[in-house]
Amino acid sequence: MRLTVPLDNSRYNAYIRGMARGETARKPRKASRSLERDAYLSIQRTADFLARGAEGAIKRSGLSGTQYNVLRILRGAGPSGLCCGEVAERMITHDPDITRLLDRLEQRGLIVRGRESKDRRIITVRIAPEGLRILAELDGPVEEFHRRQLGHLGERRLRLLMETLEIARVTPR
Repeated sequence: MRLTVPLDNSRYNAYIRGMARGETARKPRKASRSLERDAYLSIQRTADFLARGAEGAIKRSGLSGTQYNVLRILRGAGPSGLCCGEVAERMITHDPDITRLLDRLEQRGLIVRGRESKDRRIITVRIAPEGLRILAELDGPVEEFHRRQLGHLGERRLRLLMETLEIARVTPR
């Protein structure tokens, strides 16, 4: 009589499912000297992963992530607009050449710049109707993309993540 034992292929199945999601085999890590450094590197890797995906979501509009960010800032500012320095302060990533960035957006007809009548030194930037149109087209796909990227974390974890990252941005003196 021959005894048949079912194969345990649970690890194989987990491997196949992971590969289908685009995961790669992880190399064992060396012992770390610094938990803070490891946390920093993990944040950087995650930010890069999320940013690359977001760039893909807005790419069809012909905008870079930085240009998209400027348009969102100006839409939020409303009809009164913002001066160039205020736009630069609200940017997610620092751009040392905000003037050239605004030049490119103005050439495409996405923003309008003008001098203030009260103080001619101040240049106010406003979003143009074409910029509003492009953002309106992107709102749905970008929102859906963020849901796919982070929705699996659930509301409680997302709130905890945001709170933790806010705390990390406050550097003790």
